[in-house]
Amino acid sequence: MTSLVFGQSLGLTLFGDGNSRRQGVKSKFLFVNRRRLARAALVQARPRGEDGAAPSPPSSSSRPTPAPVVQYKRADLADDLQAEGRALGRAVDASVYSPELIAWKHGSQPLKALRRSVEILTALGGFALKLGIDQRQGKLELNMKKRAGELRRIFTRLGPTFVKLGQGLSTRPDLCPPDYLEELAELQDALPTFPDAEAFACIERELDLSLESIFSNISPDPIAAASLGQVYKAHLRYSGQVVAVKVQRPGIEEAIGLDFYLIRGVGKLINKYVDFITTDVLALIDEFACRVYQELNYVQEAQNARRFKKLYADKADVLVPDIFWDYTSRKVLTMEWVEGTKLNEQVAIESQGLKVLDLVNTGIQCSLRQLLEYGFFHADPHPGNLLATPDGKLAFLDFGMMSETPEEARFAIIGHVVHLVNRDYEAMARDYYALKFLSPDVDVTPIIPALRDFFDDALNYTVSELNFKTLVDGLGAVFYQYPFDVPAYYALILRSLTVLEGLALYADPDFKVLAASYPYFAKRLLTDQNPYLRDALIELLFKDGKFRWNRLENLLQQGSKDRDFSSKDALQPVLKLLLDPNGEELRVLVIKEAVRVSEAFALGSVVDTYNSMPEFMRSLVFNGNGNGGGPLTMNPTELESTLELRDQVARIWGLLQSSESFDPAILQPIVQVLQQPEARRLGGRVAGGVGQRLAARFLQQLLRATTPSPSPVP
Repeated sequence: MTSLVFGQSLGLTLFGDGNSRRQGVKSKFLFVNRRRLARAALVQARPRGEDGAAPSPPSSSSRPTPAPVVQYKRADLADDLQAEGRALGRAVDASVYSPELIAWKHGSQPLKALRRSVEILTALGGFALKLGIDQRQGKLELNMKKRAGELRRIFTRLGPTFVKLGQGLSTRPDLCPPDYLEELAELQDALPTFPDAEAFACIERELDLSLESIFSNISPDPIAAASLGQVYKAHLRYSGQVVAVKVQRPGIEEAIGLDFYLIRGVGKLINKYVDFITTDVLALIDEFACRVYQELNYVQEAQNARRFKKLYADKADVLVPDIFWDYTSRKVLTMEWVEGTKLNEQVAIESQGLKVLDLVNTGIQCSLRQLLEYGFFHADPHPGNLLATPDGKLAFLDFGMMSETPEEARFAIIGHVVHLVNRDYEAMARDYYALKFLSPDVDVTPIIPALRDFFDDALNYTVSELNFKTLVDGLGAVFYQYPFDVPAYYALILRSLTVLEGLALYADPDFKVLAASYPYFAKRLLTDQNPYLRDALIELLFKDGKFRWNRLENLLQQGSKDRDFSSKDALQPVLKLLLDPNGEELRVLVIKEAVRVSEAFALGSVVDTYNSMPEFMRSLVFNGNGNGGGPLTMNPTELESTLELRDQVARIWGLLQSSESFDPAILQPIVQVLQQPEARRLGGRVAGGVGQRLAARFLQQLLRATTPSPSPVP
């Protein structure tokens, strides 16, 4: 079963009059009818076979027979850029969100605004009345789930703007309780299609070409429809290439503009009179409206797709469709058709020999790269926008809603994960300043206990057991209780990963997105040379002046699961940091640890030698004071800890050697580093420390051996 769904974000702008012909009524009637006849032939007819017989007409679910296919070749870069420039020229008058402009436009139409206001207030006023009754009766919490469902249905009835508004609210845990977040996340663009004749006329008007000159055939009905537009399947006449053609819904900008004009009026009242809402509601409305208006420009969406493809389709298992710039404008988007199956259709996917979990893992790794490497990410990865192709690739569709993570926030997020692992809740709370969740004047002291209460319980699970949705819901509860202002990028990426985990749970109820994400974080910490991440790695590995070898072993085990991990890359940043002129404090810690490790290997060798001796030789060599002591007099717990350290370091070295990228030649930089004066001094200090420790232990053993046992008391 194959399908193509362009998702919930199908934008639209107002039609202009284009190159409309001013003719008399009679000539216009004749012209329109000729065009209809030609279009009917284009949409319904198929090429005749060699016997001259015409095949049966296509249905909306069948694939039109293509014209003779000419092998499609992508234009070279210069031609592609020229075509993009022409598309930009067609979108030069695309609308940009302006609160002043919509106020001027719709403020001059009071009757129209009044009618829409009555429609909105009737729907939302009844809902508000029910909330008031619930509060008076003490049933606000009891009925919250029920009311959330009612609000979702109201938003659907009120049309595209409120569908988009509800979807936006579903990513804001600082504004909505968890029950509302969950319900609004299920909002679908359930609006009827608009007439095909209007869609085809829009294509011709926007591209200034006849439908027949562009396509050899086109589906008679939309393949997919949503609140802002609908999609057709077609074949390009010049090449036979199968394409998806997205066309905007007539009058959508007018409707959206009027709604945002009215919603801004409510936002002003909330900012002025509602004290318990600390967030700047008007700023949130403007931010959201700006995003929706960006979706109205299809050339912008095409540029988003091109940028996304350049950044992330370098991986063999990720597919991003090509754009046909000569057939794209502000209201029409022509993209490569992607044949595939929605990611939540597990049976259909597995019937093709594919695995849903493999595809979800690809989506998670790609999402992490989007968030933490380049910062440009797909903000609406619901099942309809993620397809499994027959050859096992994960295809991303619908690039109308994109977002960006600021560079400083990318590193702050990784540091936040380190603080979470270390249970450093004070540092976690301070991270919210760097992440712009809190203004600098907010005191984080009362937030720390809330973080501790939630995460102490959550972290009792292992990473592989911790459910990401549980983590997000818990954080959402904290965000809702305190004056957090969650940036849109952070809320959207949390939602993205939650959606991916939800898809995976169809195939594997035990799947955890955090476990799938951890190898990426481990690789970044071990290999990234950014100073912030190197500091985060040191913070993770050192505590109270001691090196936590178990943490390094775990990082290497997890990092090696990432296909891009390189042991060579993991070594280089550490060496550079260790010998940095400003790294004296780290060198002191490393020297102490090097002494411990060297001593552990030396003592371990002695113990191994002792254990390999026959019993009579042990008595002769290590009899000591006559009580049959071991090779060195050590506390059993201390000896066990020393041997465990030796074994742990050996395992870590084995992990490095097992990496596919391991090559003895990677040690060449270490040899070069050891030739530097600072390195020689470092080596001397380590050797001296080991010698002193071993000499002290030998002297202690010698004194114990030569000290006579006390005579028994008669």
